[in-house]
Amino acid sequence: MKNSIRLLAVILLSSLGFQSCKQDDIVTPSNVTQEVSNSSTATSSTVNSWIYSVMQEAYYWAANLPAKSTLDASSSSFDYFEKLIYNRETVDRFSALTDNYDELLNSFNGVNKVYGIRYTVAETQTGSGKLGLFLSDVLLGSPAETAGLKRGDVIVAIDGNQITEDNFYSLFQSGDTHEFQLGTWQNGVWTGGAKATITRSVVNENPVAFSSVLTLPASGRKMGYLLYNQFIPGSDENSSSYDDRLRSIFGEFKAAGVEELVLDLRFNGGGYISSAEVLASLISGNAKASDVFYKEKWNATYESYFAQAYGQDYFNHSFLNETNSIGNQLRRVFVFTSHSTASASELIINGLKPYIEVITIGENTYGKNLFGSLVEDTSTGSGYGIYVMLGETTNALGVSDYGTINGITPTYTVKDDLIPYEPIASFNETLLKKALEIMGETTQTMARYSKGTQVNRISKYTFKDNQELPMGKMIRDFKPQ
Repeated sequence: MKNSIRLLAVILLSSLGFQSCKQDDIVTPSNVTQEVSNSSTATSSTVNSWIYSVMQEAYYWAANLPAKSTLDASSSSFDYFEKLIYNRETVDRFSALTDNYDELLNSFNGVNKVYGIRYTVAETQTGSGKLGLFLSDVLLGSPAETAGLKRGDVIVAIDGNQITEDNFYSLFQSGDTHEFQLGTWQNGVWTGGAKATITRSVVNENPVAFSSVLTLPASGRKMGYLLYNQFIPGSDENSSSYDDRLRSIFGEFKAAGVEELVLDLRFNGGGYISSAEVLASLISGNAKASDVFYKEKWNATYESYFAQAYGQDYFNHSFLNETNSIGNQLRRVFVFTSHSTASASELIINGLKPYIEVITIGENTYGKNLFGSLVEDTSTGSGYGIYVMLGETTNALGVSDYGTINGITPTYTVKDDLIPYEPIASFNETLLKKALEIMGETTQTMARYSKGTQVNRISKYTFKDNQELPMGKMIRDFKPQ
């Protein structure tokens, strides 16, 4: 099933203009393998007919679909699907087709075959053409963590090959086991150091990557810190385990009397809206459980159907009644963002703004105010699935002005490019240091602290393992009527 996940990532690679890969290395809908890659008897024609029926019924821009009679029903399903997308470059950058529904569903649920690294790609020496993978995060329980890799490490070579723009993409594609050489900083240059051989394995990622109650350095007040990397309600063993962990963490924040909150979403590409509702309700500000967290807009057919079946309140989604909400303790909430902060993460920012001061620190977010659902082809048993955009979200005030490639502009723009990265929640870590400055918590020691080197990034995005970009996931439980 070689198309599936990789296709979804590289559609975004091509549309977002990532220039470090050669064009020949990029798989696009026009040059992927065209056969149906499964053992069912489904043909391209039957799969394409299913694709059109789903899009005609559920797609947010169904009114803009080309007439079915104008399409080549026997063409590659990926080619066929792309002809249905409304303004791929500027509007619907997100709907996608996979020939491996189960694999994509697992990915949405945080189950992936990975090394377990997130990284920034940047030059190890300005103008040298030599690149390094500057590790910004290492997943708990991953092969990379087991091998001893950590945030702040720099990979300078893979399998003995210096990383360059020409080989950056291909080095990861030669197998599941690679030798990573870490770099050491000497006399202004990154040079080769220790080596670690790591094999990818299936990891069930816990989205709660870090949490702590910190004592602020100047005032002694309490601050809650949460690094949350994906909106997932639970695991296969316990469908609410991750949401329940959030509730437990906020119970700890509440008991500690935290007055400030840092929500670190810099690596969070989105996920399930249901978990966004839980997290927002635990923060909530002055919102009551009956207040609107977000509103939905659907295509005309579904707008009419839902309004008649359930009334207009169907489109309004309220905060939940969470016992451990700390809204009445908080002065404001600080949210750390990057260009990889997407979808459900942006929903949190936008949905909380009417009820609490939201201060964003970092870089412009990804720019996705659309929600979608993964729909399986059960009619032919082909194994195909569509991540289809169903509609648009707004906050309680009807605001939804971030659905472009510019995303949400942060309150304070701070580039997260000071290398090596400080540990998460260190008072001298780039984004937290700015938050503490805004709080008036900067001490003389912190003010004197100046460590690290600003690097020349070749992409504004944070990558995962094999160059996968954030898909922008805002997933709603949904079945076509």
